[in-house]
Amino acid sequence: MAPVPTHIVDHPLVQDALRILRDTATGPGQFRGETARISRLLTAEALRDLPLRSITVQTPLGPARAREVASDVVVVPVLRAGLGMLDAVLELVPHARVGHIGLQRDEATAVASQYYAKVPPGLPEAYVLVVDPMLATGGSAVSAIDLLRRSGARRIRIVCIVAAPEGIAAVERAHPDVSIYTPVVDAGLNGQKFIVPGLGDFGDRLYGTT
Repeated sequence: MAPVPTHIVDHPLVQDALRILRDTATGPGQFRGETARISRLLTAEALRDLPLRSITVQTPLGPARAREVASDVVVVPVLRAGLGMLDAVLELVPHARVGHIGLQRDEATAVASQYYAKVPPGLPEAYVLVVDPMLATGGSAVSAIDLLRRSGARRIRIVCIVAAPEGIAAVERAHPDVSIYTPVVDAGLNGQKFIVPGLGDFGDRLYGTT
């Protein structure tokens, strides 16, 4: 199976939010606000092909033809940093259901270990969005997708704010049918497996724990 291309979201507002997130002068409050802004825009792009069905609604002046989303959507943040994106996604898709996957990276080996997982039932027919700000080595993303596959998920997309070539390659090797939506693919990883230039430790900057 040929790998699904990585979708680079080049909308001007996405790039503007990314600029602020990268800036070391951006404090936690503004960082959280820009995370929400960029997450909404990325989610809209990742779900642009959701199926619709035709319905009729009653306006104050009479009936009108309309269309509504005809598919279940499940959002799965990878803890902890993915939680910073969740509320913004739910603003766009208020009917979405939510799962959580907790993965912790060993700082010495950069290998992710799972410490929590809870996903809703009915994944085979749902559009599943994995939200994780940083796609670095790809280990966490692949582990999350593996778990979702075992739970029956078939339509999976990853939404991330910064990606590295190594992470994209890892996802494409393990799950070539999973689409990746990101505004940027950076140069690569440093010796500590952080994305360069990246934007630092996302969770620490989001929660002010640096």
